[in-house]
Amino acid sequence: MLDGVNVALGVTGSIAAVKTVELAHELRRRGAEVRAVTTDAAEGIVHPWALEFATDEPVVTEITGAVEHVELCGREGWADVLLVAPATANTVGKIAAAVDDTPVTTCATTALGADVPVVVAPAMHEPMYDHPGVLAAIDRVESWGVEFVDPRIEEGKAKIATADAIALATARAATPDPLAGRRVVVTSGATTESIDPIRTLSNRASGKTGRAVARACYVRGADVTLVHDGADVPYAAVESVESAAEMLEATRDAADGADALVSAAAISDYTVERRESKIRSGAESLTLELEPTPKLVDAVRDEHPDLPIVGFKAETGGDDDAIVSRARELLKRAGAAFVVGNDASVMAEDRTRALLVRADGVTEYEGEKAGLGARIAEELAAELD
Repeated sequence: MLDGVNVALGVTGSIAAVKTVELAHELRRRGAEVRAVTTDAAEGIVHPWALEFATDEPVVTEITGAVEHVELCGREGWADVLLVAPATANTVGKIAAAVDDTPVTTCATTALGADVPVVVAPAMHEPMYDHPGVLAAIDRVESWGVEFVDPRIEEGKAKIATADAIALATARAATPDPLAGRRVVVTSGATTESIDPIRTLSNRASGKTGRAVARACYVRGADVTLVHDGADVPYAAVESVESAAEMLEATRDAADGADALVSAAAISDYTVERRESKIRSGAESLTLELEPTPKLVDAVRDEHPDLPIVGFKAETGGDDDAIVSRARELLKRAGAAFVVGNDASVMAEDRTRALLVRADGVTEYEGEKAGLGARIAEELAAELD
């Protein structure tokens, strides 16, 4: 996600600076090169040696005749993005007023003047975050194109966002945005059909691929709606559903005004009439009447004839010809832009092998599901272009 991206990490004097060692490690795990810049106040909380260890680079603690701010964040500078994390109320106000009296604010002034993307992750006590001047400063800096990563409001504090949310925002700022201004709906994971108040019918889908697609679309500038049976995520508006019927209803609603649908969920093909009370256990056999569920892509296609749709088709047996054949059936029936076909054996795994089937040919992907998400997002961006 951050492969080949150079991140200048500005650290200011919030107690959340203790988290920047792990944040630097996380950015590097995702492929970034990181160089840290600190304020004097930050050095009272996290020692520059700790940041040097975390980044494997010398830390800028002062601006000297070597003009470190220009070398890092100038027009021909090293950094692809400046990330200020944590950012205190003091630093946010200084950035808004073009006051550059610390190495971090000097880098911010330079980056903004050089059109280097800037990401800010605030951390402070909640009353400070709610101060009209701080809110006005945030609004002003956002109007310049600076990306703010909203803090978590807990225990009266505006705590710094998670490392995952900050890394995602950094990737979004540093990545070309061919999906900017687009709204993409992604379905993900398994659905569950209730048999009675206790028992359910479901499948082995983990939702890893769907979430990877949603993240990749977000990183490339899209506004994403994720329809799944899961928790909220920092990269999408979540519609939480359980059954196939709920997923269909939520997706139909979300598709209104959308630019594309990626139907990655493993939706139940059958449902069953739910018993109101628990089916008593015993030695007798039991027969369940299974009823087919409506096909989500067909229903959305009927309502949105021109909506670009990416379909998914999972098969068993590992036969590529069979996968391609079934994918082409879906491609034709739903008028899909392309269909991603794979063997069901990859369910819940981190790695996958997939065939991207279009009317004019088939291409193969093998690797991490995160990489497949990126590939699908890029193919979708080309389709929308």
